[in-house]
Amino acid sequence: MRYVLVLLLLISVFINSACRKDFDTIPSYGSLEFSKDTVFLDTIFSNIGSATYNLKVYNRGKSAITIPEIKLQNGNSSNYRLNVDGVPDKEFKNVVILPNDSIYVFIETTIDFSSVTDPLYTDKLLFDNGNNQQDVDLVTLVKDAHFIFPSKTAAGIETLTIDGKKTAIQGRFLKDSELNFTADKPYVIYGYAAVPANKTLNIAPGATLHFHRNSGLIADKQGSIVAKGTKDKKIQFVGDRLEHRFDRVPGQWGTIWLREGSTANEFEHIVIKNGIVGLLVDGLDATKTSLQIKNAEIYNNSSYGILGRHTSIQGENLVIGNTGQSSLACTFGGRYEFTHATFANFWNNSLRQLPAVIVNNHITYKDNSGKEITETRDLIKASFSNCIMTGNNNIEFILDRLAGTQFNYQINSNLIQFNDLNGTFKNNNELNFNNTVHYSNIVLNKDAQFKDPSKSDFTIGKNSAAINKGIPTSVTTDILEKPRTPTIDLGAYQHSDF
Repeated sequence: MRYVLVLLLLISVFINSACRKDFDTIPSYGSLEFSKDTVFLDTIFSNIGSATYNLKVYNRGKSAITIPEIKLQNGNSSNYRLNVDGVPDKEFKNVVILPNDSIYVFIETTIDFSSVTDPLYTDKLLFDNGNNQQDVDLVTLVKDAHFIFPSKTAAGIETLTIDGKKTAIQGRFLKDSELNFTADKPYVIYGYAAVPANKTLNIAPGATLHFHRNSGLIADKQGSIVAKGTKDKKIQFVGDRLEHRFDRVPGQWGTIWLREGSTANEFEHIVIKNGIVGLLVDGLDATKTSLQIKNAEIYNNSSYGILGRHTSIQGENLVIGNTGQSSLACTFGGRYEFTHATFANFWNNSLRQLPAVIVNNHITYKDNSGKEITETRDLIKASFSNCIMTGNNNIEFILDRLAGTQFNYQINSNLIQFNDLNGTFKNNNELNFNNTVHYSNIVLNKDAQFKDPSKSDFTIGKNSAAINKGIPTSVTTDILEKPRTPTIDLGAYQHSDF
């Protein structure tokens, strides 16, 4: 019995000591340490909340300390919001930090651009008071923008009507007054901004379009998008998260969808990145050009760079890099012509099933009864001249043909990664690189020597196998407007010494 009483006494002592809250502390004495002396909350758009940033506050001493107050210098009028130890407020009293311990301060902000006199908005986070006061600067750049978004009613958010049918796609058609995007300030788009039939959206050089999650652009039937930038004033299509850590995060927004019957779309000196599909191009009549794209960069999309479906695309000085499936997918037949293009897929975010470039003449889908249907259409033309098709897979180029339709292709002077180790394609007649009817001057399984694929830098170096392997074409300068002399190199870039 005596041993039981002793055991109970020990347990009681342990519990009381573990739950004790009245430990001794000393006042803060101005020796706090911080994980950073300035918290930069990156750039935000007017009236759009920032991400949450954190500051770590250390007590390096051997005694617990009490900080009399933590507050914002601008007090309740500050545009910053704080959270200390799970409590949101703008001022905190008697905050305790144990010896050799730390606490987190979480910081957010939302700023109305029209309410501030300086777009570089600042405040201070104050710790303690009097002679012991320490501070950490808070800095945010706030941008004004044009905002385009669907209306919201009691029934929900406005959705698009396409081909006379209501869809679940949130968005709206642009008004005539909204069909000229300028470069005076960025555009922030929520949902899909659609170009009506027989209208053209003109996007000025230097304009930047930021898309929210599940957002993008649509050109409806007989509608067009003309986005013609310059080498020094590129047009950017990107997500709306401006923090540096989102700079190379794929899948942040949807796509630019050029619908069936949309024609005369022109993209030049543009950058499209971090979406799901960079350009989704559908066609009704593949003899009419749906898209002309020149001097363009498409990076880091979670599915496809360009996905064409029985359409007509002409591209030159084009770079499509690092996508979750194919950089370029020319499907369901159509007409495709690419000159001096770099299709380089070094995707490493997940397992990639498809090659950098795939061309086929069929599509498979399920009908209303759930039956799987496969349709084929003519591949009127697939022409690749002076291109690079490579990546981190063994097979980066596939021609996939089903019998019963035309299948016309010409592959001239291309660097191609095609290392068929298992003989999977040995009976595929379309992939016989010795067939001089369809292939000429093929550089097979050689190193393009890109500068830094992980950062979407696909310039080629002085030891690239693509140097001086090109044939003369009408494209006499590269994507940087550098003359293609004295050599004609494959891909979008002439080589440089890096």
